Amino acid sequence: MAEAVNDLDCRDISKNFAAFKAVRDVTFSVPPGTFFSILGPSGCGKTTLLRMIAGFLEPTSGDLLIKGRSMLDVPPNKRPVSMVFQHLALFPMMNVGANIGFGLRRRGVAKAEIAKRVEAVLERVGLPGAGPRGVDELSGGQKQRVAIARCMVLEPDVLLLDEPLGALDLKLREHMKIELKQLQWEFNTTFVYITHDQSEALVMSDQIAVMNHGVFEQVGTARDLYYNPETAFVAGFVGESNRFAGKVEEAGGGTLKVRTPSGLPLMGTAAAGSLAVGDAVDVFVRPEAVRLSPTSEGVAGQPNVSSGLVDSVLFNGANSRVLIRDAATGGEIDVALPQTGEFHSLKRDDPIHIGWDTAQTLCFAAAGEGS
Repeated sequence: MAEAVNDLDCRDISKNFAAFKAVRDVTFSVPPGTFFSILGPSGCGKTTLLRMIAGFLEPTSGDLLIKGRSMLDVPPNKRPVSMVFQHLALFPMMNVGANIGFGLRRRGVAKAEIAKRVEAVLERVGLPGAGPRGVDELSGGQKQRVAIARCMVLEPDVLLLDEPLGALDLKLREHMKIELKQLQWEFNTTFVYITHDQSEALVMSDQIAVMNHGVFEQVGTARDLYYNPETAFVAGFVGESNRFAGKVEEAGGGTLKVRTPSGLPLMGTAAAGSLAVGDAVDVFVRPEAVRLSPTSEGVAGQPNVSSGLVDSVLFNGANSRVLIRDAATGGEIDVALPQTGEFHSLKRDDPIHIGWDTAQTLCFAAAGEGS
């Protein structure tokens, strides 16, 4: 039986700009029909990597294959990829149909065939009959779908998307996350999506690569990255976390006792590698992992307990949070407000008790330690 061929393979890809190494020996594979996101902060190398896949930049070293064929000497217009940019780059002087059919005309496809394929792809993106409309008549979400249709009508093996939702307002961006995932499923085309917005990557992706300083720190599903981060950077970048610095006082069986400089004792787990007594560590606790109680009895039995006063309540509907000032250390702890309603009347300076579990207290070697 023939071995399945990936839609995209990058093998030890690097890109240097003079002495600066923008991308460093990155290796990954994207199977057919996958929504693959590259997530990272500005300047981490993700757009440079995407431009190498598209053919706009030549790698300094390494190989890049699409459907098993090396693309190193293939110009951008000959690669089986299409690209959607943040600002869409639709032609304002052309109507919707002409925009979508532009690439087909460049390929010399017959006029009747272009009309047929344009209408078919408009149906697929939920804009049937929109061909005669002007680009300026469209909403932001409709323009997004036209930009995708213009790429998909060319039947690329891989669709590259460079922060395509960045110019949209918040509500439309939330809506388009769902639409993009649905379109990817409808076309069953491999999407390689670049973003600095973790919620975009978490909601839409089958696989996510978290990129930092030119390398992939971790590749996995959204759940893998959120619940089982392999590095301190991933733990801090993906999702919200309380972060504490400290030193290991006791270690055994993967469980650690850590003390922060302010004196707060923490019981946690070694998330990656081995940690020993005396090691400096960074400790991460998700806001939703922390339990609230008006009394100390409500958190009794938790390995990590504290008490303090409410510093502020940040109301944001289902995503509301409360900031608590620890009574003993003065440190601030961010806690997700439960949606049960029992804490809806919390206000500044109310006394409160908190507790959380050892398994949800992830410890990593501090920067410069064990690396």
